[in-house]
Amino acid sequence: MPIDLPKPISDYYDADRKDPAAVATCFTEDAVVTDEEETHTGRKAILGWKTAASAKFTYTVEPFSVRHEDGKSVVTAHVAGNFPGSPVDLQYFFGIRGDKIASMEIKI
Repeated sequence: MPIDLPKPISDYYDADRKDPAAVATCFTEDAVVTDEEETHTGRKAILGWKTAASAKFTYTVEPFSVRHEDGKSVVTAHVAGNFPGSPVDLQYFFGIRGDKIASMEIKI
């Protein structure tokens, strides 16, 4: 069952199916991404993070719920691939500014 995601978040998941450069364009220039307890600040650093993750692992991400909490959109997605602990349901905490993602934190 499809879920109704805010456009910047929908754009992120669509880009994630394509390539790291497409993902990076979903973020503001000064965006912050936190994943696996590492923080990546700025579009260039986010591109590096996504490029490394995509080279290391093959995976699919299927968002299945969204809620709004403390000014953020929290998306829960099923992630499966060739990484340790697969499959897993992850929570993505998105902060949006205008039509771009200003922050994203990924948690188990």
